[in-house]
Amino acid sequence: MHKRLLILLVVALVMALALPALAITRGGTPDGSDHPYVGLMVADDAGGNPMWRCSGALISPTVYVTAGHCTYGASGATIWFEEDVDATPNFGTPAGYPFTGTVDGTPFTHPDYVDAAFFLYDVGVVVLDDPVILDSYASLPDLGAIDELGKGRKNNTITAVGYGLQKINPVFVQGDRVRLQADLMVVNTDGVAGIGSINPGQSIAVSGDAKHGGTCFGDSGGPQLIGEDGHTIGAVTSFGLNGNCAGIGGGYRIDQQDDLDFLHSFVP
Repeated sequence: MHKRLLILLVVALVMALALPALAITRGGTPDGSDHPYVGLMVADDAGGNPMWRCSGALISPTVYVTAGHCTYGASGATIWFEEDVDATPNFGTPAGYPFTGTVDGTPFTHPDYVDAAFFLYDVGVVVLDDPVILDSYASLPDLGAIDELGKGRKNNTITAVGYGLQKINPVFVQGDRVRLQADLMVVNTDGVAGIGSINPGQSIAVSGDAKHGGTCFGDSGGPQLIGEDGHTIGAVTSFGLNGNCAGIGGGYRIDQQDDLDFLHSFVP
């Protein structure tokens, strides 16, 4: 569960409620082996104690891309790449969650990130202590790649992938640690609600409904994939507009020059 699940962020008078998104909701489908480079991350404090969980994607054997609000304030991170973390025994417990994962790493956050306005510059990386060798990895986008998405329903979907909650209501939440995916419609490439006037070009608005799925707590940092091959990270899941994980969700675009410069500093 993310550290700011119950915090309401208000910026000036133009911003609605925006909550860090922490899993693919009902309507999404099990990911299986479609995106093996997407992993479940637990942020650790200086003592190695788990603090919150997020999602993210490997762009190389040692570089894991996630949201800035997932790396900010963390001293370390532990990451799992199993399709179903709970169903994978490791050291006598389900995949060692939340202490012993596939690999550990060191978090880094975009240098302009400010936690009080987490939807700005919301990208971070974890540099792994040991490489995770896979047949393929996610790739970084070209500059302005999101702008190429079509209008209407043609060529305007992204594939969101992540771990976390599938259902939330005022009484309880449900969410297995299973990697899920959902094809979501792009509503706006320039921003989300009033937030677009604050960070033009930084956010992407995506749909969320019971039929097709959406993003929720546990998906923060998970890739929103674009491109013909479907393995290019156009944005990372960043926030939702309400605590019920319903309706429009926000992704942080990583196709801007400052973000690409930051990310390429880890992968030349």
